This record gives sequence, structure tokens and C-alpha cells, in this order.
Amino acid sequence: MNKETLLQVHERVKPYIHRTPVLTSELINDMVQAQVYFKCENFQKMGAFKMRGAANAILSLSNEKRSKGVVTHSSGNFAQALSLAAKKMGVKAYIVMPKNAPQVKKEAVKTYEGEIIECDSNPIAREEMAANVQKETGATFIHPSNDDNVIYGQGTAAMELLEDYPELDYIFSPVGGGGLIAGTALAAAFFSSHCKVIGGEPKNADDAYRSLQSGKIEFNEQVNTIADGLRTFLGDRNFPIIKKYVERIIRVEEEEIIEAMKLIWERMKIVIEPSSAVPFAALLKNKEDYKNKKIGIIVSGGNVDVGNLPF
Repeated sequence: MNKETLLQVHERVKPYIHRTPVLTSELINDMVQAQVYFKCENFQKMGAFKMRGAANAILSLSNEKRSKGVVTHSSGNFAQALSLAAKKMGVKAYIVMPKNAPQVKKEAVKTYEGEIIECDSNPIAREEMAANVQKETGATFIHPSNDDNVIYGQGTAAMELLEDYPELDYIFSPVGGGGLIAGTALAAAFFSSHCKVIGGEPKNADDAYRSLQSGKIEFNEQVNTIADGLRTFLGDRNFPIIKKYVERIIRVEEEEIIEAMKLIWERMKIVIEPSSAVPFAALLKNKEDYKNKKIGIIVSGGNVDVGNLPF
């Protein structure tokens, strides 16, 4: 993987994604005493950055493989992303979702013509069901975050941000399954000589923080966090990239996530989901370390149940 590969990936997915805007707020700049640039993937197609990785993963398949469809397991944004990308390319999408996945997310998948197969709500059940679907249909399995083509696709968000603002000192990204932060870290390594990548992670789901400390992939016993998009764990494709290129991971409390989310809703007048507020919460918590710096933040998505807000 190099700079040219990422440029090719971007060229390939361009017809299927929005080049999302970058917003700033003087009030927030004053608050953190730094220049902050929000890369608004909440305005991406289907409402999250995951459209990038899903599109690239399907486009990377041969025509023969595409004709048999694709399968993934996801309770939320990747389910929607793969369904929409597949629909646009005339490919069948099988989506394994836990029975207790939010109804609003199931409805969105149906809107994008994804075929939902329900399973029990645990990682093993998801994987077993996806393997069964794969066997029965011949569809290609695409992992939501632990897949090279997905990682490269997600990296195009930070690449665009650095094209617009090449002087950035840091990019803050949320950490869940690791696809976004790994792609972001590659983009920063290829397109900047000095930009460092910082991860934001809920303290209640801090497997990535512990993985960097121990040097091996750690798991969570419990994942009781409002940031539902960050309850997953790292994989063997993205962890080595994170280990090599990510400067640090900052853990934040639930109240800090809610406060950061509320601040963006109130001050910037944009809809973001709790997971998107995590990197901003990480910056607010450690603002002394980043004084007078130029900082990009990947606002990962805006798919939030507005009938069930935490404030």
C-alpha cells in the first residue's frame, strides 16, 4: 500500500460517494485554543464514512464474484453502506443483523434492498450465520473493518481532508473496529510529512487502548457505551497499521461523550451520532496538549435515533 494506491482507490470510489464538507467554528477554536477542522462524514451517502470502504470493497471484486453477491454482519452503519453500494452497482447484498439491532437501521437496510438475515446478538452467532450464508449463496464475505479494501476506502476521508488542509498537525478519529483509524493513519503517513493520528475511544470499550499497551489484540468483557458504533474490536489487518502509525489513543467517559455531542449539535447545528463525538471529546479532555495546533476531526456519521437522544 502506498500513496498511489490510495489515489487510485479514491478515483475508483468517487462516483459513489460525496466529497464531504469541512466545517469550522470560531467558538470551538476559542474553547480549545486551537484551529479545529471537522470533516463531516455525517453528510456522506447513507450518513456515514462507511460508504467509502463498502464501495471500494465491492469495486475490487471480479465480475464473477459480484454476480454471486456480497455478505456482511453488522448491526448498523456498515449494513446500510454495503446495501446501498451494492444496490448502486446492481449486486445482491445479504446482511446478517442481530435480532436486537435498532429497527430504524433495519428499515434503512431494507430501503437499500439489502436482504436481512437475523441472528443472536453476539459476535460468534454473527460470524457463524455469515459463514452459512456464504456457503449457501456463494456470496463474498466483506468484513466491516478488518478488510484491506475497506481500510483503503475509509482512508479516502482523511486524504480529502489533507488535500484541503495540508498543514494539519493532528487528525483525531474514533476507534471501533479499527477500519477508519487505520485508513486515516495510512492517509496521514502518505500525504503529510508531519501530521499525527490520535484515536478517541470510550473508556467503557477501551480494547484498542489496551491493545496498544499490550502489543496484541485485546477484547472487552462488557461494552456498555452510548457510542454504539465503537463496540466492536480490532482485527489482524488493521491492528498492525494502528500499532505502527497511530500516536496515541485517548479514553473518554460517557458524560464527556454526551457533552461533546451536545456541544456540536448546539454550536455547529449539525446532527452527529455519539460515536462521532468521541474524538472531539478526546480533544476537549486533553486540550492543553494540542494548544495552538491545527487539528482535523473525522466526524464519522450522523445516523442517530432522534427520538432517543442522550440530552
